[in-house]
Amino acid sequence: MTTTAQPPFVLHYIFDPLCGWCYAAAPLVKAARSVPGVTLRWHGGGMLTGAHTRTITADWRGHVMPHDQRIAEMTGQPFGPAYFDGLLNDLGAVLDSEPPTTALLAAEELAGRGLDMLARQQQAHYVEGRRISDPAVLQELARDLGLDGEAFAQAFQRLSGAATQAHITQAREWLNLAQGQGFPTFALEFDHPEAEQPGQRAIQRIDIGPWLGDAQGWATQLGEWVQQVAAITAGEQTAPQGEDCGPDGCALPKS
Repeated sequence: MTTTAQPPFVLHYIFDPLCGWCYAAAPLVKAARSVPGVTLRWHGGGMLTGAHTRTITADWRGHVMPHDQRIAEMTGQPFGPAYFDGLLNDLGAVLDSEPPTTALLAAEELAGRGLDMLARQQQAHYVEGRRISDPAVLQELARDLGLDGEAFAQAFQRLSGAATQAHITQAREWLNLAQGQGFPTFALEFDHPEAEQPGQRAIQRIDIGPWLGDAQGWATQLGEWVQQVAAITAGEQTAPQGEDCGPDGCALPKS
Protein backbone atom coordinates (compact mmCIF):
# COMPACT_ATOMS: atom_id res chain seq x y z
CA MET A 1 0.00 0.00 0.00
CA THR A 2 1.49 3.33 -1.06
CA THR A 3 0.92 6.33 1.22
CA THR A 4 2.65 9.61 1.99
CA ALA A 5 3.37 11.46 5.23
CA GLN A 6 2.29 8.52 7.36
CA PRO A 7 3.39 7.87 10.95
CA PRO A 8 6.28 5.39 11.00
CA PHE A 9 4.37 2.73 12.96
CA VAL A 10 0.58 2.35 12.76
CA LEU A 11 -1.51 -0.28 14.53
CA HIS A 12 -4.83 -0.81 12.76
CA TYR A 13 -7.68 -2.23 14.81
CA ILE A 14 -10.66 -3.65 12.91
CA PHE A 15 -13.56 -4.52 15.19
CA ASP A 16 -17.25 -4.31 15.92
CA PRO A 17 -18.89 -2.86 19.05
CA LEU A 18 -21.09 -5.98 19.39
CA CYS A 19 -18.27 -8.48 18.90
CA GLY A 20 -17.51 -10.51 22.03
CA TRP A 21 -13.93 -11.28 21.05
CA CYS A 22 -13.38 -7.57 20.45
CA TYR A 23 -14.41 -7.07 24.07
CA ALA A 24 -11.84 -9.72 24.95
CA ALA A 25 -9.24 -7.60 23.16
CA ALA A 26 -10.28 -4.35 24.86
CA PRO A 27 -7.40 -4.44 27.40
CA LEU A 28 -4.95 -4.80 24.50
CA VAL A 29 -6.43 -1.74 22.81
CA LYS A 30 -6.15 0.23 26.04
CA ALA A 31 -2.53 -0.85 26.48
CA ALA A 32 -1.60 -0.03 22.88
CA ARG A 33 -2.83 3.54 23.31
CA SER A 34 -0.06 4.19 25.84
CA VAL A 35 2.87 2.64 23.94
CA PRO A 36 5.25 5.38 22.71
CA GLY A 37 5.65 5.38 18.95
CA VAL A 38 2.38 3.56 18.21
CA THR A 39 -0.31 5.37 16.22
CA LEU A 40 -3.58 3.48 16.73
CA ARG A 41 -6.22 3.71 14.01
CA TRP A 42 -9.61 2.08 14.43
CA HIS A 43 -12.09 0.76 11.90
CA GLY A 44 -15.64 -0.33 12.78
CA GLY A 45 -16.44 -3.25 10.49
CA GLY A 46 -20.23 -3.41 10.72
CA MET A 47 -20.54 -7.06 11.77
CA LEU A 48 -24.28 -6.88 12.47
CA THR A 49 -25.63 -4.49 9.85
CA GLY A 50 -28.13 -4.66 7.03
CA ALA A 51 -29.25 -8.23 6.40
CA HIS A 52 -26.97 -9.38 9.23
CA THR A 53 -28.76 -7.40 11.95
CA ARG A 54 -29.94 -9.73 14.72
CA THR A 55 -32.56 -9.82 17.42
CA ILE A 56 -32.04 -11.56 20.73
CA THR A 57 -33.66 -14.98 20.84
CA ALA A 58 -33.20 -18.06 22.99
CA ASP A 59 -31.05 -19.52 20.20
CA TRP A 60 -28.88 -16.40 20.10
CA ARG A 61 -28.42 -16.56 23.86
CA GLY A 62 -27.38 -20.18 23.60
CA HIS A 63 -24.94 -19.32 20.82
CA VAL A 64 -23.11 -16.44 22.51
CA MET A 65 -23.04 -17.53 26.15
CA PRO A 66 -20.36 -20.24 25.77
CA HIS A 67 -18.14 -17.75 23.92
CA ASP A 68 -18.70 -15.09 26.57
CA GLN A 69 -17.92 -17.53 29.37
CA ARG A 70 -14.72 -18.58 27.62
CA ILE A 71 -13.72 -14.93 27.14
CA ALA A 72 -14.25 -14.29 30.85
CA GLU A 73 -12.11 -17.31 31.76
CA MET A 74 -9.30 -16.43 29.33
CA THR A 75 -9.08 -12.70 29.87
CA GLY A 76 -10.80 -11.82 33.13
CA GLN A 77 -13.11 -9.42 31.29
CA PRO A 78 -16.27 -8.89 33.37
CA PHE A 79 -19.74 -9.91 32.23
CA GLY A 80 -22.49 -8.62 34.49
CA PRO A 81 -25.70 -10.30 35.64
CA ALA A 82 -27.55 -7.51 33.84
CA TYR A 83 -26.07 -8.90 30.61
CA PHE A 84 -26.36 -12.66 31.17
CA ASP A 85 -29.68 -12.60 33.01
CA GLY A 86 -31.08 -9.37 31.62
CA LEU A 87 -30.11 -8.38 28.10
CA LEU A 88 -29.68 -11.94 26.81
CA ASN A 89 -33.22 -12.66 28.02
CA ASP A 90 -34.58 -9.46 26.47
CA LEU A 91 -36.15 -11.36 23.59
CA GLY A 92 -36.69 -9.18 20.54
CA ALA A 93 -34.02 -6.62 21.44
CA VAL A 94 -32.26 -5.51 18.26
CA LEU A 95 -28.52 -5.98 17.76
CA ASP A 96 -27.49 -3.53 15.05
CA SER A 97 -23.86 -2.43 14.77
CA GLU A 98 -24.57 0.67 12.71
CA PRO A 99 -25.86 3.05 15.45
CA PRO A 100 -22.96 2.37 17.86
CA THR A 101 -20.52 2.77 14.98
CA THR A 102 -22.08 6.13 14.18
CA ALA A 103 -21.64 7.07 17.83
CA LEU A 104 -17.94 6.22 17.60
CA LEU A 105 -17.58 8.50 14.60
CA ALA A 106 -19.44 11.29 16.38
CA ALA A 107 -17.30 11.01 19.51
CA GLU A 108 -14.16 10.99 17.39
CA GLU A 109 -15.25 14.04 15.42
CA LEU A 110 -16.22 16.03 18.49
CA ALA A 111 -13.33 15.23 20.81
CA GLY A 112 -11.07 12.54 19.35
CA ARG A 113 -12.70 10.06 21.73
CA GLY A 114 -13.90 7.28 19.47
CA LEU A 115 -12.02 4.61 21.40
CA ASP A 116 -13.27 5.98 24.72
CA MET A 117 -16.80 5.68 23.36
CA LEU A 118 -16.08 2.10 22.27
CA ALA A 119 -14.91 1.19 25.78
CA ARG A 120 -18.02 2.80 27.26
CA GLN A 121 -20.26 0.93 24.81
CA GLN A 122 -18.65 -2.39 25.67
CA GLN A 123 -19.10 -1.78 29.39
CA ALA A 124 -22.72 -0.75 28.83
CA HIS A 125 -23.43 -3.87 26.77
CA TYR A 126 -21.48 -6.62 28.55
CA VAL A 127 -21.61 -5.38 32.14
CA GLU A 128 -24.69 -3.17 32.41
CA GLY A 129 -26.85 -5.10 29.93
CA ARG A 130 -27.97 -2.02 28.00
CA ARG A 131 -29.19 -1.80 24.41
CA ILE A 132 -26.31 -0.02 22.72
CA SER A 133 -28.07 -0.14 19.34
CA ASP A 134 -30.59 2.35 20.76
CA PRO A 135 -29.70 5.97 19.89
CA ALA A 136 -31.14 7.16 23.21
CA VAL A 137 -28.74 4.88 25.10
CA LEU A 138 -25.85 6.10 22.96
CA GLN A 139 -26.80 9.67 23.82
CA GLU A 140 -26.56 8.77 27.52
CA LEU A 141 -23.16 7.16 27.00
CA ALA A 142 -21.93 10.33 25.29
CA ARG A 143 -22.97 12.33 28.33
CA ASP A 144 -21.15 9.82 30.53
CA LEU A 145 -17.98 10.73 28.62
CA GLY A 146 -18.59 14.41 29.22
CA LEU A 147 -19.51 15.18 25.62
CA ASP A 148 -21.96 17.98 24.93
CA GLY A 149 -25.33 16.32 24.46
CA GLU A 150 -26.67 18.64 21.77
CA ALA A 151 -23.43 18.61 19.80
CA PHE A 152 -23.31 14.82 19.98
CA ALA A 153 -26.91 14.50 18.82
CA GLN A 154 -26.22 16.75 15.84
CA ALA A 155 -23.04 14.88 14.91
CA PHE A 156 -24.80 11.54 15.31
CA GLN A 157 -27.59 12.62 12.97
CA ARG A 158 -25.16 14.01 10.39
CA LEU A 159 -22.93 10.93 10.43
CA SER A 160 -25.77 8.40 10.31
CA GLY A 161 -26.43 6.65 7.04
CA ALA A 162 -24.00 7.33 4.20
CA ALA A 163 -21.04 8.47 6.31
CA THR A 164 -21.24 5.45 8.61
CA GLN A 165 -21.70 3.07 5.69
CA ALA A 166 -18.65 4.58 3.97
CA HIS A 167 -16.63 4.03 7.15
CA ILE A 168 -17.77 0.40 7.32
CA THR A 169 -16.86 -0.12 3.66
CA GLN A 170 -13.38 1.27 4.28
CA ALA A 171 -13.01 -0.89 7.40
CA ARG A 172 -13.76 -3.98 5.35
CA GLU A 173 -11.19 -2.90 2.78
CA TRP A 174 -8.64 -2.78 5.59
CA LEU A 175 -9.80 -6.21 6.74
CA ASN A 176 -9.14 -7.59 3.26
CA LEU A 177 -5.81 -5.79 2.98
CA ALA A 178 -4.71 -7.29 6.29
CA GLN A 179 -5.98 -10.71 5.17
CA GLY A 180 -8.12 -10.85 8.27
CA GLN A 181 -10.88 -13.41 8.61
CA GLY A 182 -13.12 -11.53 11.00
CA PHE A 183 -13.26 -9.38 14.10
CA PRO A 184 -11.08 -8.41 15.82
CA THR A 185 -8.19 -8.07 13.40
CA PHE A 186 -5.00 -6.19 14.28
CA ALA A 187 -2.51 -5.20 11.59
CA LEU A 188 0.72 -3.24 11.65
CA GLU A 189 1.57 -0.72 8.94
CA PHE A 190 5.10 0.63 8.77
CA ASP A 191 7.76 2.01 6.44
CA HIS A 192 10.01 -0.56 4.85
CA PRO A 193 13.14 0.49 2.93
CA GLU A 194 13.34 -2.73 0.92
CA ALA A 195 9.74 -2.93 -0.25
CA GLU A 196 9.36 -3.79 -3.93
CA GLN A 197 7.78 -0.43 -4.84
CA PRO A 198 9.01 3.05 -3.82
CA GLY A 199 6.99 4.40 -0.91
CA GLN A 200 5.32 1.07 -0.32
CA ARG A 201 4.15 0.44 3.23
CA ALA A 202 4.40 -2.95 4.86
CA ILE A 203 1.15 -4.42 6.19
CA GLN A 204 1.42 -7.26 8.70
CA ARG A 205 -1.53 -8.95 10.39
CA ILE A 206 -0.91 -9.84 14.04
CA ASP A 207 -2.31 -12.88 15.81
CA ILE A 208 -3.24 -11.51 19.24
CA GLY A 209 -4.08 -14.92 20.69
CA PRO A 210 -0.86 -15.20 22.75
CA TRP A 211 -1.58 -11.86 24.46
CA LEU A 212 -5.26 -12.22 25.35
CA GLY A 213 -5.28 -11.71 29.09
CA ASP A 214 -1.72 -10.32 29.02
CA ALA A 215 -2.00 -6.64 28.21
CA GLN A 216 1.41 -5.83 29.69
CA GLY A 217 3.12 -8.47 27.57
CA TRP A 218 1.34 -7.08 24.51
CA ALA A 219 2.50 -3.55 25.29
CA THR A 220 6.06 -4.79 25.72
CA GLN A 221 5.94 -6.59 22.38
CA LEU A 222 4.56 -3.52 20.61
CA GLY A 223 7.40 -1.45 22.06
CA GLU A 224 9.94 -3.95 20.75
CA TRP A 225 8.39 -3.86 17.29
CA VAL A 226 8.49 -0.06 17.28
CA GLN A 227 12.21 -0.20 18.04
CA GLN A 228 12.84 -2.85 15.38
CA VAL A 229 11.06 -0.85 12.69
CA ALA A 230 12.96 2.30 13.71
CA ALA A 231 16.25 0.38 13.46
CA ILE A 232 15.38 -0.96 10.01
CA THR A 233 14.38 2.48 8.78
CA ALA A 234 17.63 3.95 10.12
CA GLY A 235 19.64 1.21 8.44
CA GLU A 236 20.83 -0.16 11.78
CA GLN A 237 19.16 -3.55 11.31
CA THR A 238 18.85 -5.74 8.25
CA ALA A 239 15.38 -5.82 6.74
CA PRO A 240 13.56 -9.10 6.03
CA GLN A 241 14.55 -10.81 2.80
CA GLY A 242 13.15 -13.33 0.35
CA GLU A 243 9.82 -14.82 1.32
CA ASP A 244 9.36 -12.21 4.03
CA CYS A 245 8.81 -9.53 1.37
CA GLY A 246 6.26 -9.56 -1.42
CA PRO A 247 3.98 -7.33 -3.50
CA ASP A 248 1.63 -6.76 -0.54
CA GLY A 249 4.24 -5.86 2.05
CA CYS A 250 7.03 -7.14 4.24
CA ALA A 251 6.97 -9.01 7.51
CA LEU A 252 8.39 -7.74 10.75
CA PRO A 253 11.77 -9.20 11.63
CA LYS A 254 11.62 -12.28 13.80
CA SER A 255 12.21 -11.53 17.48
